[in-house]
Amino acid sequence: MDKKRRTVQRGLTGACAGGPPGGQGCGSQTEGADSTPIFQARLFVSGVGGYHTCRIPALITTKAGSLLAFCEGRKHSRSDSGDIALLVRRSADLGNSWSDQQVVWDDAGNTCGNPCAVVDEDTGVIWLLMTWNLGEDREPEIIERTSRDTRRVFVTYSEDDGLTWAPPREITEEVKRPDWTWYATGPGVGIQIREGLHAGRLVIPCDHIEADSKACYSHVILSDDHGQTWRLGGRTPQPGVNECQVTELTGGRLMLNMRNYDRTQQARKVSISEDGGTTWGPLYSDPTLIEPICQASIVGYAPGGEMSDKLLFSNPAHREKRVNITVRLSNDGGQTWPARRTLYAGPSAYSCLTVLPDGDVACLYEAGVESPYEWLVFARFPLSWLVDGERPLLPGCCQLDNRC
Repeated sequence: MDKKRRTVQRGLTGACAGGPPGGQGCGSQTEGADSTPIFQARLFVSGVGGYHTCRIPALITTKAGSLLAFCEGRKHSRSDSGDIALLVRRSADLGNSWSDQQVVWDDAGNTCGNPCAVVDEDTGVIWLLMTWNLGEDREPEIIERTSRDTRRVFVTYSEDDGLTWAPPREITEEVKRPDWTWYATGPGVGIQIREGLHAGRLVIPCDHIEADSKACYSHVILSDDHGQTWRLGGRTPQPGVNECQVTELTGGRLMLNMRNYDRTQQARKVSISEDGGTTWGPLYSDPTLIEPICQASIVGYAPGGEMSDKLLFSNPAHREKRVNITVRLSNDGGQTWPARRTLYAGPSAYSCLTVLPDGDVACLYEAGVESPYEWLVFARFPLSWLVDGERPLLPGCCQLDNRC
């Protein structure tokens, strides 16, 4: 990392690798045993700005090279339901500085959440898929069909690199079957297919519960006209999975990586599509990607738009607890994961990865000291930090007393 990047970090709300994220105003970087710098900073803090809890990260790099960090601002409790707004912060300098948080959507008293963003590289438009329900309706009631309303799907977009957003537009009828009850977009990011017959297609990973069986499935929704209209793609042929992320493999195939409720395996489930997400193959487990039943992130490492077999994956790497947020690297399209590093060993949960224009990697993840839901932390590091393996990081300079 060059001298300019070493000095520009100081103004951020800080956190250091290797220890608990630090206090506000304490931006810093820490060097690993191989002297590779890594920087972390708290972007959203629960209890600040009128929000009881900030959760559900989504992080994306725009065509212009800006970073957009989304989350749910839960106003009165940690609950998944109730009065929840969708928030965003923007960085135009690779995460060195950030705008104040902006409200993308707030339907007072109701739940606006599950951000899942995708950039159309052809037009530069950023599409944001979201879900909505009445604040008084809870997930069990929606599943049982005893709620006043149901789970609905909306889309908004930005044509000015994330500075402003169009009013949300409902697309429930186009992408949700009548016998589906619960529904969630992402959370995280979608993709635009780069190669093959379906190049240009926008793909958003989603999940749902079917009314008769009450079984949960992953599925995708698709747009072949640059986000103007959306339609259902395929769902997984077997149940037992929900929150998912999608990535493109070389040769035009898609991989769906899913949260798995089969506790006999305690690892992520995977499915492959050969037709751009219209159908999905049988589920299989990836035993390397252990999980405690939690959301995860997977993205292709393709700086400059060049396809490769490199994939990045992040999740709380533990079979039982939401702790130990870890980033892994695959060089062969997810067949093996030879490199991994821990961003934060303490309580941690949801995450979202993105690749920066300079080839560095960024991750926005949930973390805390007493629980995983105290902060959303932004981390940035070069790919070499992962490739060098599991060398321990030196102790961080920032502590919770805000002194460095």
